[in-house]
Amino acid sequence: MSTNIRAVLVCGASGFVGRRLVRALREAGLAVTEGSSKTQDFGRDLDPATWLPRVSGFDAVVNAVGILRDTPRRKLEPLHHQAPAALFEACARAGVSRVIQISANGVDRSDTRYATTKRAADDALLRLRAEGRLDATVLRPSIVFGRGGASSELFMNLARLPVLMLPAAAVRARVQPVAVPDVALACLRLLQDGGPEVVTAVGPRDLSLADFIGELRRQRGHAPARVIPLPDAPSRWSALIGDRFSFQPWSSESLSLLQQDNVGDADAFECLLGRPAVPVEQFVEAAWASA
Repeated sequence: MSTNIRAVLVCGASGFVGRRLVRALREAGLAVTEGSSKTQDFGRDLDPATWLPRVSGFDAVVNAVGILRDTPRRKLEPLHHQAPAALFEACARAGVSRVIQISANGVDRSDTRYATTKRAADDALLRLRAEGRLDATVLRPSIVFGRGGASSELFMNLARLPVLMLPAAAVRARVQPVAVPDVALACLRLLQDGGPEVVTAVGPRDLSLADFIGELRRQRGHAPARVIPLPDAPSRWSALIGDRFSFQPWSSESLSLLQQDNVGDADAFECLLGRPAVPVEQFVEAAWASA
């Protein structure tokens, strides 16, 4: 290890990425403290003074808190922006050596509330880095796949269907899915060695979302599905239903995010990992092996 990073606070440790991250850091010999909704309220803890005693004494902090949409009890603006900004300012005041913010690829090119709130926290952290107040990196993954992930479960359920009716944007847009163990390893590498301002976490191959679901279907031993693109109007109607009811996979936010490609530099990410990233053709096997 090239740094003296030993004690790490992981915010959002009970989440999909957070759980895998905690395991990877502990396997590397780091002392990890798990922050969760039971000990940290990202909906209410919006003052750096509240966070200061919580981050004091840690060498590094990783923020893995995130939600896909507003709910009655959890709102995007405080969880994605206000609370993380307060957390980062507290880290700077406490002399925390390194901070990693797990964001999402494409938030710099989208006007959705998900993207703008994530981007606001990213910018707050990068300003502190530019001011020389702390060492920080924003990690922006493409679609993260692994056992226990809500979106992964959705894709696996869709992969069981012989006929797929998908919004046309999902058929056209390119994605570059990344395995959750690779996201966790990237965080470890950034904690150990530092890194640039922004890192894009992507798998080795870009493909359409429809082809991605088809690849998962192939790995489950099924024949190719018939894909029926929904016209724009029914896609919007479906998304509006998703805005009100969480059982509907598409919402206006997610549909808007699908209008743009979600890809990146696979070679640069592989260089950070120090090994090849898990290929999409092995996602199902790797997900169950690493669960």
